[in-house]
Amino acid sequence: MRYSSPVLDRLAGSFVHLKQPLIDAPAAQRDPAVAETVSRMLLDIQRRGMDAVLDYARDLDGHDGRDIELTAAEIASSGDRLDPDLRAAIELGSERTRAFAAEQRAKLVDFEVQLVPGLVTGARYIPISRVGAYLPAGRFPLTASAFMTVGVAKEAGVPTVVACSPPQPDGAANDAVVYAAHLSGVDRVIVLGGVQALAAMAYGLLDDLPVDMLVGAGNAYVAEAKRQLFGTVAIDLLAGPSEVAVISDDSADPEIVAADLLGQAEHGPNSPAALVTTSEAHGREVIAAVDRQLAVLATQSIAGPAWRDYGVVTVATDREVAATLMDDLAPEHLEVITREDEWYHDRLRNYGSLFLGSWSTVAYSDKGMAGTNHVLPTAGGAKHSAGLSVARFVKPLTYQRIAREATLELAPAVQTISDSEGMAAHSATATMRLERLER
Repeated sequence: MRYSSPVLDRLAGSFVHLKQPLIDAPAAQRDPAVAETVSRMLLDIQRRGMDAVLDYARDLDGHDGRDIELTAAEIASSGDRLDPDLRAAIELGSERTRAFAAEQRAKLVDFEVQLVPGLVTGARYIPISRVGAYLPAGRFPLTASAFMTVGVAKEAGVPTVVACSPPQPDGAANDAVVYAAHLSGVDRVIVLGGVQALAAMAYGLLDDLPVDMLVGAGNAYVAEAKRQLFGTVAIDLLAGPSEVAVISDDSADPEIVAADLLGQAEHGPNSPAALVTTSEAHGREVIAAVDRQLAVLATQSIAGPAWRDYGVVTVATDREVAATLMDDLAPEHLEVITREDEWYHDRLRNYGSLFLGSWSTVAYSDKGMAGTNHVLPTAGGAKHSAGLSVARFVKPLTYQRIAREATLELAPAVQTISDSEGMAAHSATATMRLERLER
């Protein structure tokens, strides 16, 4: 998440940096060693199939030989082993996320229209048949990931959703992650992590057909595996380290802004956090608040390096400059805490998801409570792409139904264009119909 030079050149003199990243490089770069390792693993799995998958599971996940697939009873009972408050929170998150997805799906409506007499065209939204969801469960298990991937796919009408999640140190699945998947409507849960999990789903090695699409976050190896498997299957997006950006002015509480910046920096030591403000005094207060909060933060060893190496604070001369800078960053998560939130809402164009007002925080979406999806574009991807939604799990398939009387509306122009291109066979498909019409 960095500003581009042409935008900075165009805005020269209308902003100043109070803090710049210590590392002048993208937070997420393809590591050649990771790419080579993933390539080697995928080739091995293609050649040796499930034997290779289980070998990697033993070497990388400590697989102890138990059945890697959970039974329906094990999936359904996963919530029984959770703290009641955690169970209730997971149930709430699942309900909210599926409710929002259901509203989105309801807006994707099949339609049919007659463009001219005898020419009827239309589109139908057909769900993808099979989806594979990767559910992270490492140092920070992303409990809500199942809501965003499994649950949204099911609301889109996907018949079969298979989930893979890495085992815990004791070899068992993470009960919170499994329960979230259960509430989301998962069909199968496989206790399998990393590259081998994605390959098993993509290559159809789990005693079933290959999936048509892979979704879900993961580490650098998971992201690289998705990159290399794209084409064999569809993917949701190639997400890098989590990002947060805030636009705020002197009406915002510096402590709240600082807390929200650290809330996403906590994801990893290379997670960028950016503040654009129209008040220099406010910007300095936020920097001081970040330092104070980091001193007592339990995850300081993660959030601290992220803020030090990738944090940026910029003061803009006015709201238009602030919005231009932020659209250039195109952050994954964007908070707006100003006196003019609605102006920014109307003006901003590039972000994964927008959080308006001081009572909105990214964590509400991250954990599924806001209902919106947290699988979002990073590294400037929001300039051209949106986050995961039900729309990603359905195909808008078009069709046409053309009657005899529409031939004169279509065939002569097709013949003319085809003849100009030298495509005789295309031309013939039109001229033959014209001849039959004339007869």
